[in-house]
Amino acid sequence: MCVCCVACVRALGVCGEGRGQCAECPWICSTNLGQALAQPRTPSFSGGRRKLRRAAGQGPAARSVGGAEPGAARGRPPKGKEGSGSLGRPPSHDRDGGPGWLCSRVRKEREPLGQPPPDEARPRALENRAAPRPEGWLCRARFSRPDPAQWGGGRGREQSPGVSGQRREAPRLSGFLLLGGRLPGGRAAGVAPALEAPKPQRSTGMAKNRPSGPQGTALIYDKDMARVRLLWDDPECAIEVPERLTSTYARLCHRGLAQRCVQLPVREATEEDLELVHSPEYVAVVKGTQTMSREQLHTLAQQYDAVYFHPSTFPCARMAVGATLQLVDAVLTGAVGNGMALVRPPGHHSQRDAANGFCVFNNVAIAAEHAKRRHGLQRILIVDWDIHHGQGIQRAFENDPSVLYFSWHRYEHQTFWPRLRESDYDVVGQGPGRGFTVNVPWNKVGMRNADYVSVFLHVLLPLAIEFDPELVLVSAGYDSGIGDPEGEMKATPECFAHLTFLLLPLARGRLCAVLEGGYYLQSLAECVCLTLQTLLGDPVPALSGEPVPCLSALESIQNVRAAHAPHWASLRHENSGPVLTPSTWQGDTGTPLLGAPSIGTTDGLKPLLDKVLSCPSRSLCTGIGLAVPDSASSLNLPPALLQEKGVPLRQEEEALWARLDSAFPQDQALAALGKPLALLDEILTRQVRAGIAVSPTVSTTTVAALHRTLSFEAPRLLCVTLGDLDIPEDLRDDGRTLLLNIGGKEQPEAARSPTCIRLAGREATEPGTFLLALTSLILPVAYGFRPELVLVVLGPGCGLRSLDMELLTRLLQGPAGGRMLLLLQNPELPLVEALAWALVGRPLPGTLGPFLPASPEQALAVKRLCRQLRQDWPMLQVSVT
Repeated sequence: MCVCCVACVRALGVCGEGRGQCAECPWICSTNLGQALAQPRTPSFSGGRRKLRRAAGQGPAARSVGGAEPGAARGRPPKGKEGSGSLGRPPSHDRDGGPGWLCSRVRKEREPLGQPPPDEARPRALENRAAPRPEGWLCRARFSRPDPAQWGGGRGREQSPGVSGQRREAPRLSGFLLLGGRLPGGRAAGVAPALEAPKPQRSTGMAKNRPSGPQGTALIYDKDMARVRLLWDDPECAIEVPERLTSTYARLCHRGLAQRCVQLPVREATEEDLELVHSPEYVAVVKGTQTMSREQLHTLAQQYDAVYFHPSTFPCARMAVGATLQLVDAVLTGAVGNGMALVRPPGHHSQRDAANGFCVFNNVAIAAEHAKRRHGLQRILIVDWDIHHGQGIQRAFENDPSVLYFSWHRYEHQTFWPRLRESDYDVVGQGPGRGFTVNVPWNKVGMRNADYVSVFLHVLLPLAIEFDPELVLVSAGYDSGIGDPEGEMKATPECFAHLTFLLLPLARGRLCAVLEGGYYLQSLAECVCLTLQTLLGDPVPALSGEPVPCLSALESIQNVRAAHAPHWASLRHENSGPVLTPSTWQGDTGTPLLGAPSIGTTDGLKPLLDKVLSCPSRSLCTGIGLAVPDSASSLNLPPALLQEKGVPLRQEEEALWARLDSAFPQDQALAALGKPLALLDEILTRQVRAGIAVSPTVSTTTVAALHRTLSFEAPRLLCVTLGDLDIPEDLRDDGRTLLLNIGGKEQPEAARSPTCIRLAGREATEPGTFLLALTSLILPVAYGFRPELVLVVLGPGCGLRSLDMELLTRLLQGPAGGRMLLLLQNPELPLVEALAWALVGRPLPGTLGPFLPASPEQALAVKRLCRQLRQDWPMLQVSVT
């Protein structure tokens, strides 16, 4: 009988079923779980261009072979009862040997791995409930312990993955992790107890509150999900092929990304799991496909819209759901920080009692219900960037204020599949869920990177910050990427890296991406690579294309903001109404045949596709430099930071110091300027990616840093100053530098220019005003300017919260590919610790806290400034009026 401690749970995921060596105790646990499933686990399902014959979810309910009526009316699933199904909690791992724990303990010596994480940061097992599981689930659990030298011990910050030039790999788990089952004879085997992550604390912003433990990225993939394929001739379904999975995984391995991830095994979801969202009758219909003939499968598929079945559909679809639940459990228990599940079939179209649009079971909707009921989450954000509207997810949560569902989708004024009125911008939810359904309809094809990023900055990010989710689920469909025949959009793979990057500061970094659509294999594989690379913490590549959103995208943004202004404080200052006559509206010209050939093909895009998709990935510099006085040595900083020792000052810099700052003797100039400038040189020459410098006089050091930067060949520098700082006139309009000051003194109208932007007044650094300025002004201007380096200066008189500084640090790394220098004054040494962790990509220490909206006066000031600058910075536009 194994006694698994809480630290075991944090180190390796779900406690009790075949645990590897615990990171906190010297025991190794193993579980004899009987034989594996005798029947092969196989996948199923398909789809192609959608059929016009039936709108989504409105076809007749499918009948089983025996003629049983499976369906009930669309609605929410029945609530689970105490002690039943997957909603119940399995037996706890008590010392007396609760049911199902057949473990042996083996003593093994190990080296110390540093201080254990604080008690309040550890997950706690929930109270007991029984959870019946199917016979003979998985086989023996076996794990290899990660090498502390390769992964920093898997615990606390002092042992966390290195951030210098030498990359360390995340731990690899070998073997299987059993999440439940029964031994021969009916005895319960190792059912995983439900775990909850630490309760979110209202953060003070200091790094001491930062969650410790593994922060790796999980990847879930099983080749068995590639078994299902189309058994008859159907042009609609021909594009949903097994190679969507296999070629994508092969590309991940070729790029070395899969090897860097924590490989979690796949388990099949139970029927109780499926019934979190689906009706028992519908589950029985899909289960019956295992024994159907080809003709019976074909007949059943005709009952639904754009679906095919295969004898392996049921186990494959269960694996897709189980993999998604496995990922959510690993993230919420703290075993990993984030992750991605490569699953098939997709799920976001599937409804309570109907398969739809290639989707059999609704993977993400089931995962959200699972997180709510088993882990007690109260706020979940679902981001659906698939090109088709995920009406199945929307219907599951349209009355639920605990789930914020965001979807953009090709709509074209209700002429594109699924051709639903409920996909339009003014459908915002029902009852208590009003305002928690956000639809962004694309009314034309050809949307580009700037259109996608603009929607994130001006619609999703403000609502997500106000909502403050505890978990982010991404329905990651890549048919919205370049070259896909379904979407016909032109967003390049690096765009999805930026979208992922913008979501990572939310929910303490707990993000689970689940594969949905994507039918152009080369583009799909590259988009998945860029998404997973971002989850692993690599700097995002530069965003290509002109930073100018198109007219149709602006119309959609304006309409969505107008529809949601009554429901969200972050949009309450919005006074633009919806666009009554869209530029893409052509009148009633009839509904196009959706099964017809696409009006846009990849042939004309081939030169661009070859250029975009065949570019080799360049090696990334991930080192972080630190230029701080010796008094900072006691701070709890990330390991392997490069300590700068300073460089001799140039003659002009010595003269600058003497002219601007006579308060310090000349012999102190090296200490005050030498270290920051040495660190800046290493960032400019790409020896390190980013850094933090501390100086007693940030004003003089900022000017010296600007001069040093301009001496290099044409770097585009974004300088964001917070507080009362003044920049000499000769540095303002050089064409390579953009200065943005928040919270400084008011300047006369004559001093304003498109390259010297000021949001004046101490009120600008108050939480509500700053968050509004961050999403409405700072980030759009940064993405429009496309800097090669970002300099952030915290000057005197800045009242910004530490948490807001961390959020700014995380988000501003995106436009510059992670190249950033933070410049602080000596009194801000405690802030160095928090910002150092933000630079290396660790999650924010807690939730964002209660949302504080900007005052009407400050909201008007931000809006007025944005309106003045829209002509020069098109990414600031949120309307066409």
